[in-house]
Amino acid sequence: MTSEARRAAVAALIELAGSPDYRDRSDAGRSLASFAEMPEARGPLVELVLDDRDTFVTRVTAEALLRRQDPAGLAVVASAIAAMGPDHHTPSQIAWIHSAVRDVFMVFSRDRDAAVRVCEVLARNPDAQVRRGADQLIAALAGIDPSLHPARDD
Repeated sequence: MTSEARRAAVAALIELAGSPDYRDRSDAGRSLASFAEMPEARGPLVELVLDDRDTFVTRVTAEALLRRQDPAGLAVVASAIAAMGPDHHTPSQIAWIHSAVRDVFMVFSRDRDAAVRVCEVLARNPDAQVRRGADQLIAALAGIDPSLHPARDD
């Protein structure tokens, strides 16, 4: 896909993200997560993770970003977590983000460990919000005991 086509797709998804219908916003979040590395997608993705009208949008957008298992997706989730405050977001939003973290990283320890390593790098990011959120993600990941661990050489 050309960069022009990618920008057009992102623009269309950003427009869909502004819909009053939660189904449109959740579809936009899932799809826009595929473009998380594009600077123009970052702000709308953070807004979708912080959707204050429906926690389903929060949940599916966060999960799609986390399933990328890369710095772009983890940075958006970290930024959203750090932006959450008691005056602006419901406690259930953070609970749904943490549910997404558990669901994505509870199976393979290697995936969880790789995410921790990415978050450790993000914890040194120039953006203070990303740093704060990365520290919180590291804490959430540390609390997960994945089901599958590498075989030990005994």
